[in-house]
Amino acid sequence: MLRKIAAMLLVVAGLAAGTARASEASIRQGFQTRFPNATVESVTRTPFTGIYEVVFNGQIAYTDEKLNFVLFGNLVDVRAGAERNLTRERSAQLNAATLSKAAGEQAFKRVRGNGKRVLYTFEDPNCPWCKKLHGELSSMTNITVHTFLLPILGPDSVEKSKAVWCAKDRTKAWDEAMQGTMPGGRRDCANPIEKNLELSQRFGIRGTPAIYLGDGRQVAAGYLPASELDQALNSVAAK
Repeated sequence: MLRKIAAMLLVVAGLAAGTARASEASIRQGFQTRFPNATVESVTRTPFTGIYEVVFNGQIAYTDEKLNFVLFGNLVDVRAGAERNLTRERSAQLNAATLSKAAGEQAFKRVRGNGKRVLYTFEDPNCPWCKKLHGELSSMTNITVHTFLLPILGPDSVEKSKAVWCAKDRTKAWDEAMQGTMPGGRRDCANPIEKNLELSQRFGIRGTPAIYLGDGRQVAAGYLPASELDQALNSVAAK
């Protein structure tokens, strides 16, 4: 008898999972139909009954199963007495995954000390605040900085970015660019500049430097001194 009950429960669980998958697939199709310019990346259930999360073009929306209502905004959990911005947390998770994946091919890396604390930066070689940030980062220890070249200040920025990327020693070439000189060497190698521009659009970056922590949170849309960067990095380690 117990075996029969267990078998029935497995069947019910399987049917429920199949229904959930079917719902998620239909929501994906329906959302794509209603918003043809959106590229749906994922559809998942939220902790709240009948509400689904839809990730599209790096953005987050919420909808019911029949797509009668679509919410573009923050979903906040107040059940525990303390507000949790679930949208902000999820957005950071998505950012972290995207940045980590892109960094391997689209960014150059600088490691100081043990490199355990991670930063992602979007920088233009002619940006004055990027140069100031460069000085601050040089004074910090135990960090890994992944820098995405984002030359948005004109043709000279593009040429310097290409020279940095094509250099055998990208860190040295970046130091030269930060000092206002054009790094030597070739500029005709394949580079990730176009992909970095697309990535910056996904994140809504409008200026440099843009700084993200390893957990995907944007710590600044602009320059920050080393003391504040240290505090932000340590907040990730404390989680």
